[in-house]
Amino acid sequence: MTKVARIELYHVAIPLPATFYPSWIPGFPQTENRFDLIRVITDDGVEGFAAGSSMGRERAGLGNLIGPYMIGEDATHIDGVQQRLREMAYLGWRNFWIEPAFWDIKGKLAGKPVFELLGGKRCTVKLYASTGEVKEPRARIAEAEARYSDGFRAIKLRVHDFDEAKDIAQVVETAKAVGGRMKIGVDANQAWRVAAIADAPRWDLARAKRFADACADAGVAWLEEPLPMDDYEGLAELTAYSRVPISGGEIHTGGLAELRMMIERRCYHIFQPDATFTGGIQQTFEVAQLCRRHGLGYSPHTWTNGFGFAANLQVVAASGFAGEKELEYPLNPPSWIVEARDGVLARPFLHDRGTLEVPDRPGLGVDVDWAALRKYGKRFFVMDKKRLVWFALRDRGVRVAREVDAARKQRRGEA
Repeated sequence: MTKVARIELYHVAIPLPATFYPSWIPGFPQTENRFDLIRVITDDGVEGFAAGSSMGRERAGLGNLIGPYMIGEDATHIDGVQQRLREMAYLGWRNFWIEPAFWDIKGKLAGKPVFELLGGKRCTVKLYASTGEVKEPRARIAEAEARYSDGFRAIKLRVHDFDEAKDIAQVVETAKAVGGRMKIGVDANQAWRVAAIADAPRWDLARAKRFADACADAGVAWLEEPLPMDDYEGLAELTAYSRVPISGGEIHTGGLAELRMMIERRCYHIFQPDATFTGGIQQTFEVAQLCRRHGLGYSPHTWTNGFGFAANLQVVAASGFAGEKELEYPLNPPSWIVEARDGVLARPFLHDRGTLEVPDRPGLGVDVDWAALRKYGKRFFVMDKKRLVWFALRDRGVRVAREVDAARKQRRGEA
């Protein structure tokens, strides 16, 4: 059994070359790509990596939870990892972004990429350029033309105005300009409305239906997140009504159970679960399989960081949907660019005329650029077997620490 011997956590903040104004958080000027990185090291020296998006240092105390839970566990037993993460979630911490690190280890030990462990084959994936800011029609058309020149044949726009006529105008005018040459998707960002800084529009079913009609008339390829993520009845009604495919499902932290229910109720035509939020690689791969069985589409959200993009790319390659649906490729120059997303990867995921070949290196297929991590990251937690002993003694006392250790060893069959 390959055991977890050491866990390290890093907070990473990669500066953006220009200020980014994400459509989904009105009023928030973003100047860095922030995420937390986990490094899991086994007792035979194999390393696995994963990362989860962050706003700041809100996970400062996370190590004290995951360290004692994970040290000594079987690093290749994904069901066991899923169970430990599920147990942590009972305390309010949903951290399935950690799970891909264990797939990374499992793939490296087997000498195979994760997609191959899941039964997939290496492939080339078509991409869509995913914009991140709201723009007026003239600027949006110029942006679409630039992405067309880059080789993309699909693009996703962002709408987020209180005046629905302005949202419709942006879509209609862009479709008239480039719709014959590019697929156009539209993201309304209503599933997880954020109004903590500036106010944000709130769509109801009637507005979503009107906008879906306008999108269908303009030849839009899909409409994303037009209603709150937990409005299951409204989503099912809209999906049944709409002439344009409705998509969503990116951050349903209820994972497989919630998304299975939504698939059965046909809340979306296209499901977009992001493995860093929706149960890790294992649960998200099962969601993709359910979509196949129910005749629905699958194309994940990837707007996080290079490690999150890598995890979702592996699921896409394993799912069999790679030749059917374009994959999201976040790109919003001059602010959100590949170098900012993948700034601590040794090999950034650079597209080739709107396509990307899935790497066939073992695990997630990524390597850390340690010089970049030292520059942009700061380690805030480390735990190994020796540190765990001292932590347990300090945190619980000698008697309780011994009882906990004995119970854990008995569960693992080590007693």
